[in-house]
Amino acid sequence: MFSKSIQIMGILNVTPDSFYDGGKYYKKELAVRQGLRLANEGADIIDIGGESSRPGAKPISIKEEIRRVIPVIEGIRKKSETTISIDTYKSKVAEEAMRSGANIVNDISALRADKKMAETVQKYNASIVLMHMQGTPQNMQKNPSYKDVIAEICNFLRGRINFAEEQGIKAKKIIIDPGIGFGKTVEHNLLIIKHLKKFKLLKKPILIGVSCKSFIGKILNLPEEERLEGTLAAICISVMNGANILRVHNVKETKRAVEVVEAILYH
Repeated sequence: MFSKSIQIMGILNVTPDSFYDGGKYYKKELAVRQGLRLANEGADIIDIGGESSRPGAKPISIKEEIRRVIPVIEGIRKKSETTISIDTYKSKVAEEAMRSGANIVNDISALRADKKMAETVQKYNASIVLMHMQGTPQNMQKNPSYKDVIAEICNFLRGRINFAEEQGIKAKKIIIDPGIGFGKTVEHNLLIIKHLKKFKLLKKPILIGVSCKSFIGKILNLPEEERLEGTLAAICISVMNGANILRVHNVKETKRAVEVVEAILYH
């Protein structure tokens, strides 16, 4: 599934309250249309989420999350063979998603929130994204602190990789995500991107999600809808420092920027 070239993961939030596009694709028809548009623009993966994980977001029920995402997965799968990721930490949601055609579970809790998630991923031979998060979406940005942010995230991810493999998940199915914005200050986020190569020691594909996030807004003093240029700058640095998968809202623009970076790197 993951070649040497950069994979682009298009974000599809089927939520009323996500920080960037909350409510925009809340209806099934609009969400399916947007998912197919992302695929046509060059997304290698479509990441579908039914529960916002923005700072302060409140959890929703399993039933409601399933109601939001499954019709969208089914609608996209009927018309496209693009790889689909389900952005959830709940095993029942993941199972329904994989039954409906999803291929990857993107778990912000790194298999910690639901004891049955590892078993579910293994059962369906799915890929798993293990993300680092300090705290929960409800409290992660209140006072994030580290003695050594890179070392601590590396140690955490190493432990979660070992756990996943012990649960029977194949080594080649594991992806890591240092969790930009999830329990990190602006300084922490900048350090992660600057030292991303250090995560290569874990020998797993690195997913990075910087798209339109608040650290870019704080640097540029701009709202979410005006952070594209800052996002592309962070993405290009991330690619140069070893990112393999880019989770983004703007697929077309990202693809163009990455093609230029790759042309330079591999010239």
